[in-house]
Amino acid sequence: MRDYIIKSGKKGGVVGVSGGIDSAVTATLLSKAVDNFYFLIMPSKSTPKEDLEDALALTDLLNGKDRRSVIWIDDVVERFSKLVDVNDKVIVGNVKARTRMILLYAFAQKLDYLVIGTGDKSELLLGYFTKYGDGGVDVLPIGDLFKTQVRRLGEYLNLPKNIVRKPSSPALWEGQSAEEELGVSYEAADPILYLIEKGKSDPEIVDILGVEPSLVSKIRAMIGKSEHKRKPPEIFRLEQLYSS
Repeated sequence: MRDYIIKSGKKGGVVGVSGGIDSAVTATLLSKAVDNFYFLIMPSKSTPKEDLEDALALTDLLNGKDRRSVIWIDDVVERFSKLVDVNDKVIVGNVKARTRMILLYAFAQKLDYLVIGTGDKSELLLGYFTKYGDGGVDVLPIGDLFKTQVRRLGEYLNLPKNIVRKPSSPALWEGQSAEEELGVSYEAADPILYLIEKGKSDPEIVDILGVEPSLVSKIRAMIGKSEHKRKPPEIFRLEQLYSS
C-alpha cells in the first residue's frame, strides 16, 4: 500500500471507518503502512450505536484521534431524498453510500491523499456494494481476501473481538443484515466463490463441498448479474460500429 501511494504521487490515504471488520482491518493496515493517514467516520440515524463507538475506539487505538472527522450525513441524505421525492430504503441507502464517497474524495483532494477502499473479495464478487458508493475508491487493499479471511486477519492484527465477531452489515437502514440480504452466510459462500474462481463447474463444486446445487447456481448467478459493477463503463468503439 505504501508503494502504491508513493507511485501515485499522493501524500497519504483517507479511509472511511464504520466500526465493521473490513474498515477496521483496512484502517489498521493503512496506519501501519504510512505516516500520513486520515479517518472519516460518517454515521447516520441508521448507524447502530455500537458501530459508532467501535469506530471511535478503533481510531483512538490507531493513534488517529487527531486525524479523524466525524460527519453525520443525515442532513444531506434527507435533503436529497426530498429533492428527488424518494423514500425507498434501497435507493436512500445507496444515496448514503454515495454521500460518503463524495465526502471521502473531498477530504482526499483537500489533503492530496488517495481514497482507500474497504471492500473484500466476497462483496466484490457477489456485487454486495454500491456502485460509485463504497465501490468508488482508488485502491482496494483487502479486495483479494474473502470475508472469512478478513476476519482471520482481524484476529491476527489483535483487533477488538467485538469488531472481529460482529455480523456484517452496511447499516444503510435499521436492522440491515448482509447475510440475510444475500440469503447465504459468508462461511457457506466463500468456499463456493473460491472454487468458481478456480474454474470449477457446478457439479464439481457440489461434489467437493457437498452443498446443494441450487446454492452454487444462486451464487454463480449473483456473480453474473453484478459483473457491470466490477467493470469500467463500456465504450462503444467507432470502428466496431462501422465494421458491423
